[in-house]
Amino acid sequence: MGISELRLLDPQPDLTTSPQQNQPCALARALTRAGKLSHSDSVLAAIVQDHCDAPLDRVLLAEGLVDAPDVLDAQAELARHGRISTKTLAAQADTAGQIDPRDLLKHGAVPFHTAEGQARLAASRAEPLAPLPSSLQDLPVVIAPRHDIQQTVANLNRQALTLAAQARVPEEESCRTWAASPRRRLALTLMVMAGILIASLQFPVTVFALFVAWATLTLIVSAGLKAAAFCARMMQGPPESTLPHATHGQKLPKVSVLVPLFKETEIAHALIKRLSRLTYPKCLLDVVLVLEEKDDTTLETLAQIDLPPWMRAVIVPDGQPRTKPRAMNYALDFCEGDIIGIFDAEDAPDPDQITQVARRFQVAPPDVVCLQGILDYYNPRQNWLARCFTIEYATWFRIMLPGLAHMGLAIPLGGTTLYFKRDVLEALGGWDAHNVTEDADLGFRLARHGYRTEVIGTVTGEEANCRAWPWVKQRSRWLKGYMTTYLVHMRRPGLLYRQLGHRQFWGMQAHFIAALSQFMLAPFLWSFWLVLFGLPHPLDPILPRDVLLMFGQLFLAVELLNIGFYMVGVSGPAHRHLMIWTPTMHLYTPLGTIAAYKALYEMVFAPFYWDKTSHGHSLRDSAQNKP
Repeated sequence: MGISELRLLDPQPDLTTSPQQNQPCALARALTRAGKLSHSDSVLAAIVQDHCDAPLDRVLLAEGLVDAPDVLDAQAELARHGRISTKTLAAQADTAGQIDPRDLLKHGAVPFHTAEGQARLAASRAEPLAPLPSSLQDLPVVIAPRHDIQQTVANLNRQALTLAAQARVPEEESCRTWAASPRRRLALTLMVMAGILIASLQFPVTVFALFVAWATLTLIVSAGLKAAAFCARMMQGPPESTLPHATHGQKLPKVSVLVPLFKETEIAHALIKRLSRLTYPKCLLDVVLVLEEKDDTTLETLAQIDLPPWMRAVIVPDGQPRTKPRAMNYALDFCEGDIIGIFDAEDAPDPDQITQVARRFQVAPPDVVCLQGILDYYNPRQNWLARCFTIEYATWFRIMLPGLAHMGLAIPLGGTTLYFKRDVLEALGGWDAHNVTEDADLGFRLARHGYRTEVIGTVTGEEANCRAWPWVKQRSRWLKGYMTTYLVHMRRPGLLYRQLGHRQFWGMQAHFIAALSQFMLAPFLWSFWLVLFGLPHPLDPILPRDVLLMFGQLFLAVELLNIGFYMVGVSGPAHRHLMIWTPTMHLYTPLGTIAAYKALYEMVFAPFYWDKTSHGHSLRDSAQNKP
């Protein structure tokens, strides 16, 4: 609740009952003395502070009660050493030495020397900065805007911060080492392809039978895993009903939300409008729009928008690979929150989403360090592809993912509506900048280090990719990332087994191997339509027709089972209109096979290439699609 809401509840608050009245904070006294803040507003701000873990200046700025320059002047009065201009700070700042520039970014402070050679500390507040080294805590404080401080640190440490962003994850848990051996990767691929080709020419029926056998085995494993997750989900009940609530005596924490943007001119205005609907106290909300230095179009678009005080942009220096995880690694140190969230450019989250997340973290067991929200699509009526994509997402996020988590298995995270405890995220090295599905990778990296992810019932609407070739490009990136993630974590299977344990290890094998095999080998399973229609089959020379018919019946049974899962996934009030479309999902899955072969090609020739998905196409039909 903010000050405007408090005024609506009680236009004339009882100032005598305020816990802050007899001992108002120094900043409030300075602002009141300067005539910039009324006594009644300072009391209301103190009431907000009773419920929010935010300093007074954040409360006042977020509520629009004072202007930023007035706050800085008051802070300068308290610091007794005045303010420093942006130009002077840039010229006199000293970030050389033993202090990690990422710590300076995180705490919004930087040491500098005056023209007379005196050591000072530039900070945005006069209060002591306990997390910094004692050598800095003892320095006299001079006030400067936090943005200017962070920009100064970033400029002086550009190369170091850029390199850190692309190599933040430990090398043994990253795929970046692949860049050193492209010829070896190509040679190995050519050897495998040559072997398969020679074997196929010499023993075509045998090779076909081996592929059919593997496709059938993974089909059974995939169906079994889905059925187990489905049963676990049905026994669990709605996700929100399983989440206890924190007591209202606990202060809400500060939450930073990273929103990576790249060539998003179509959707920038809609994004800001949607994020403005969030009901979390704005003094605790730190939305960071993560922009690429070379993305002139998005930079120009945002320059024309007057951002609210709780929203700001961080510009990532150009570098390689130019990926979403590298950008988030760079922006992570600019964040102020204890909880780090992620939204995509086209997201429309539930207004109370962050409140739900913050309260859940307050009561969750210590090993729960990540909360995954439910992703949904807000344009399912746009065309057939959008309908099928919505059916797939509804089944995955509402049925399968909660079921897998309830079974105690490690889960691949979605790329958005994710929330992490910041200290754990930093300890694990953030995201692998070279992995094009950094979310799935991080989900299993969390599990390897003994942490858990919970699925929470809050929903975020996204834009379904509703054009065939862009859909294939997006899915190929996801599948390439799946391949990458599996190979990275299976470098040392023995270590992985010890870290994950029996259940999670074999659950990971079933998930990755079955999913990738089903996409790659789907044409071998489709061949059984020939048997079901009484046509000749390539395995007729070695298998009786009755056996082939059993394979065809198994394939058909699994297809019907999948349709049943899809129907349950869209059985809620928001998706019931999609139920009649679930049988057509069989025609939707071949696009995934095309994407799988594209992903396999890129694994060899461009493993780090990020095939960008464009957004904003559904905005052209606002009457049909509600953002």
